[in-house]
Amino acid sequence: MNLAMTMDIDSAALLPLMWLASPALPVGGFSYSEGLEPAVEAGRVRDEASAADWLADQLQLGPARAELGLIAQAVEAWRQQDWPTLLRLDQWVRSTRETAELRLQSEQMGRSLIEWLKSLQRPDFSLQQLPPALQAPTYPLAYALALAVQLPAGQPPAHGLYAYAFGWAENMVQAAIKSVPLGQSAGQRILQRLCAEIPAAISLALRQREDERQAFSPMLAILSARHETQYSRLFRS
Repeated sequence: MNLAMTMDIDSAALLPLMWLASPALPVGGFSYSEGLEPAVEAGRVRDEASAADWLADQLQLGPARAELGLIAQAVEAWRQQDWPTLLRLDQWVRSTRETAELRLQSEQMGRSLIEWLKSLQRPDFSLQQLPPALQAPTYPLAYALALAVQLPAGQPPAHGLYAYAFGWAENMVQAAIKSVPLGQSAGQRILQRLCAEIPAAISLALRQREDERQAFSPMLAILSARHETQYSRLFRS
């Protein structure tokens, strides 16, 4: 990949993107494992190699086929105040969360990100400007709104996808460190692998049409359903 192309970004946008990718962002992402903890319980993830394979597969089968492309579309829709498109995308997210805990995760993190935006007290953002049905969007829609607010007007939304994907990867690696468990060095090697795969995931997401997106991951849905009644657990999902 051409490094000059990947770095073609306004320096004014770098800090907002780093901020949105930060694990310190108060949205509660650290409290979710997205099926990883029940995968450990079931013996499907048991060491560094299996954890790296699991998360790499999840990146390509999950965010790459669903959230990433949706976020890019939603950024433009927020900028244009295209309420019908945003309502349709938000409903798609809700209807494709296959278990109660996955849906609750998306709804809780979405609410928390909206509260974070409100706390910044930006003159260009007011919750009252949004239709009531979009004042508590799911997390991908809320993230797209944060990108639309935080990034300079001409900045391509694709750059924000790197922040989203890295934030997801870092949270999932931390979940693996705690639940497998793994050491910090193993976690960094897994994160290195995920970082190497993120550009391809984003490229796939941006090539897809809206009607090509999917969230069909049956094993993840089965494990998430089991996790809701798992005897002992560290994470909310």
